[in-house]
Amino acid sequence: MNKSIQIETIEVLTETEAAKYIGMSRAFLSADRQNGYREGRTKGPVFMKLGRAIRYHRKDLDGWLMENRVVR
Repeated sequence: MNKSIQIETIEVLTETEAAKYIGMSRAFLSADRQNGYREGRTKGPVFMKLGRAIRYHRKDLDGWLMENRVVR
């Protein structure tokens, strides 16, 4: 009997990959993390800080895109 283990992979993106995925610049993501939310500006997506490395979950980016869509 062959038992296999299925491991769910979590898609984690670097800052560069995340910026490309959401169609924004790295500068936007960096400024949002450093300055926090500023009135009149779009709030950036949720991120993780692992030591000095910044990472983004693809599902968080998808959620951020859905939150910021405009339906007319």
